Amino acid sequence: MTHIVTRLLCGVALTTLASAAHADPVELTSPDGRLAIRVETVDGKPTLSVLREGRAVIAPSGIGLTLENRVTVGGDETFSASAPRTGIDDYALLGRESHVRSAWREVTLSSAASADRPAMDLVLRAYDDGVAFRYRVPASADAPMSVVAENTQFAFPADYSCWGVNLGRFNSSHEGEFDPIAASRIREYNAYDAPLVCETSAGGPAFAIAEADLKNYPGLYLSGRGDGGPGVQTKLAPRPDAPTVIATARVGQDLLTPWRVVMVGDHAGDLIESTLVTDLSASATFDADWVKPGKSAWDWWNGGKITSVPDSGMNTATFKAFIDFAAVNGLEYVTIDEGWYRGAGGGGVVRPGVDVTATVQGIDIPELVAYGRSKGVGLFLWLNWKALDAQFDAALDQYQAWGVAGIKVDFMDRDDQVIVDWYHRLLGQAAQRRLMVNLHGAFHPAGLTRTYPNFITQEGVLGAENNKWSSRITAGHNVTLAYTRMLVGPMDYTPGGFRNQTPETFQHRFLLPTVMTTRAHGLAMFVVYESPLQTVADTPDAYAGQPETTFIGQVPTTWDETRYLSGEIGQSIVLARRKGRDWYVGAMTNADGRSVSLPLDFLGRGRFEATVYADGEAADRTTITTQVVGAETTLALDLKPSGGAAIRITPR
Repeated sequence: MTHIVTRLLCGVALTTLASAAHADPVELTSPDGRLAIRVETVDGKPTLSVLREGRAVIAPSGIGLTLENRVTVGGDETFSASAPRTGIDDYALLGRESHVRSAWREVTLSSAASADRPAMDLVLRAYDDGVAFRYRVPASADAPMSVVAENTQFAFPADYSCWGVNLGRFNSSHEGEFDPIAASRIREYNAYDAPLVCETSAGGPAFAIAEADLKNYPGLYLSGRGDGGPGVQTKLAPRPDAPTVIATARVGQDLLTPWRVVMVGDHAGDLIESTLVTDLSASATFDADWVKPGKSAWDWWNGGKITSVPDSGMNTATFKAFIDFAAVNGLEYVTIDEGWYRGAGGGGVVRPGVDVTATVQGIDIPELVAYGRSKGVGLFLWLNWKALDAQFDAALDQYQAWGVAGIKVDFMDRDDQVIVDWYHRLLGQAAQRRLMVNLHGAFHPAGLTRTYPNFITQEGVLGAENNKWSSRITAGHNVTLAYTRMLVGPMDYTPGGFRNQTPETFQHRFLLPTVMTTRAHGLAMFVVYESPLQTVADTPDAYAGQPETTFIGQVPTTWDETRYLSGEIGQSIVLARRKGRDWYVGAMTNADGRSVSLPLDFLGRGRFEATVYADGEAADRTTITTQVVGAETTLALDLKPSGGAAIRITPR
């Protein structure tokens, strides 16, 4: 039987509870005392559980790693508990909160090495909004150390209602619908992306399983436990060069897994305010004052057609027109998508002779950089990742010499250890050249935006581009994203489609695509969806003369404070975000219209002016009203089916 020795030090709630069935449990509580993470022995094996106010959210669950030719944790090791530690994560963040201060408590359980098993640490940490744990195996002095499997489980004490995207395989762009599913219906052969969000009961606690501080390890998937009980277990991609291994630590390098994270809140909407994934990730090691968030015009979604340019397309004249549009409408950037470099055009396929340091005839990047600089507009350049990797240093040096603001790298479509290492290489080398990075075809966020503040946004979301070829981007999908994918980090959904249709009249088309939600629903995305670089999807022609364009120019992309106000997963979302003394509110509903009562008690003292963009008589019409409001005001919002509302509130 595993024996776990515990100590009570420094006033940290770390307790020993002995019984016949459980030997010496270790329980670490959160600073506010509401959450606890417990390790105890069940049937001779160590297990881990999560409790909220004494109630099990995660039941005793198997833990451990399987190493090549040896097993650690889950056998008969003896563990001793370290002196508990306390701390505060205090850092600046681009996203849902500008300055984060999160208190935590931590304890490490350690086992000694034996003849057939290395030493092992299990690190536990508790915050007020969630708990986390990770494994550490000290470095081997004589040979690399490889992990064959991670044996972490998350057993559920009941058949929870969950929402997740089952990608079904390891190599993908991490795009899909977060569909509702009973926990008991998650199968062992499934591969659910992080996060998996579950409600323990109607109106009861909700939680999300995710990961943080991902490096030297593959990204997290979740599958059914395989033993018939509700819950999930880790599922990890093998190394492409060693298919029986998921991760390898070099000689002299500790094997350290990412944090396994359980975000917990009274309501699923409370999880939107959490910064737990970045709290648990490594701090930046460089000065990032040069990183400037903002909004970007974009040519690919809309086809790059501008009526003022007779031969608009991949040429200098067209992108000067995009720069003009951005400058006039308060957008800080223009993104030049596929087609600007020699040999481009293959999407995810790299054509022979590709050269990402040279432009096609007709487009002059240095001229566009200079023109943009004169207008206060920077440039992002799109790249296929394999083409970039083949010319890595030369390409990044060239972009730095040109003076572009950043790069948009696409089609990685993997999350094995090798590509995770490549992310770190790219983001670190880009930072040295003062280049911001937007990753598409990317795995789910895992806290790297804190480690690399130049990692300004990413895809890994089923976003607006799919309107070009499918009918998958429904209002219900859009609402669900706020409670699921967005919990773990920014998403480059690319909102702002101004060719609005109803679901009944919507037909997908590749050029000048439409969207099946109201214009006010689309405006609300700029508030609800977190992305320090917010890519504005439609053509300048679509925004010309439209009164709603003003809101897009005004809305920030980073926030000082985020507040969940109301809504339910898949039904509706009302979110408020503050920048300085200005507040913005985004409200979105699914295919059902609904009335929303919106108290403004979060405003505090003073009088404010609220400009409300509400659903009009047609999908592409918005009613714009202005009124004086205060903390005592309650606004009544009438959200049409697939509709929404966006509100800007400024001090008078």
